Amino acid sequence: MDAKKIVLLVGALIIAVTTALLARSMLSSSSTPQVTAANMPVEADQPHVLVATKALPVGTILDAESFRFQPWPKDLIEQAYYLRGQADPAKLAGSVVRSAITAGQPLTQGAIVKPGDRGFLAAALGPGMRAVTVPVSAQSSVAGFVFPGDRIDLVLTQSVNGGGDGDPLKVSETILRNLRVLATDQRMDAMGADGKPEVRTYSNVTIEVTPKIAEKIAVSQTIGSLSMSLRSIADNASDLDAAIAGTDVDLPGNANANAEKAIIAKLAARPVDRGSTYSTGADVSRYQRSSVPAKTEAPMSAAVAANGAPAGTVAFKGPVIRVARGTNVTEVPVGGK
Repeated sequence: MDAKKIVLLVGALIIAVTTALLARSMLSSSSTPQVTAANMPVEADQPHVLVATKALPVGTILDAESFRFQPWPKDLIEQAYYLRGQADPAKLAGSVVRSAITAGQPLTQGAIVKPGDRGFLAAALGPGMRAVTVPVSAQSSVAGFVFPGDRIDLVLTQSVNGGGDGDPLKVSETILRNLRVLATDQRMDAMGADGKPEVRTYSNVTIEVTPKIAEKIAVSQTIGSLSMSLRSIADNASDLDAAIAGTDVDLPGNANANAEKAIIAKLAARPVDRGSTYSTGADVSRYQRSSVPAKTEAPMSAAVAANGAPAGTVAFKGPVIRVARGTNVTEVPVGGK
């Protein structure tokens, strides 16, 4: 091999080795930065504030599932927050949201109206809605298991008299559905002192209705007795699906997902005064009526009796046809001349 090539190869090898040694020396001499974790505050040492577990729109009635305590930085604590050890969550159940609260946001004293405070019912009512108080008994109020925020149906029970001497028609009718309970008599919270649901009987229930439904409830109390039936949470979803599938709901085609969600939530909360169902006494017992007693005619007059019928007897009319000739109206029995 040519001596010049050998010299070049040896020189290149020396340079490569020298470069590798210098790089190793530089890497070993440079101090590796030590990562020191900052002392994280212990959760037990942090204050805990009451935050919303879900979005709480204006007028929402709080329950035990609406809030929870969560650790919060000390530097961000405000005087309006509800702190653990200083606030009793059981006393907040049944309160009404006056200002909208997003999920995870701390509850503030100014955003909540407690039962008994001024403006409680006004804050609980939705736009255009009214509050109506209905007297109930222990039997007609689901034995006290209806709490603020629940939804109920109203059932009207009445006796319908006819013109006959028979027993009146006994009938019950579901006249209103999906009504929100705002308060139950003087007790508006659903939690006891121990933080558990407490059942008490009451004599009055305040519900949220539209102005038209308020008129219907007022007149229904003069017709018969009212009873409440507690609705399941799943009923609202099924009724809403039926309304959307039918013609009751017309969702705009150009609305975005948030707009449609708001419309559907509003529809699910609306009271319903159509499509009522009923049951008569005959549906319960074979000895009860299924229709209003028929009318009977008054006893015959002496003039009629003079034409051949005994006085004091009862005349039963069949179907007739009224024939008008000028100003004279003549009744002709069906089948007669």
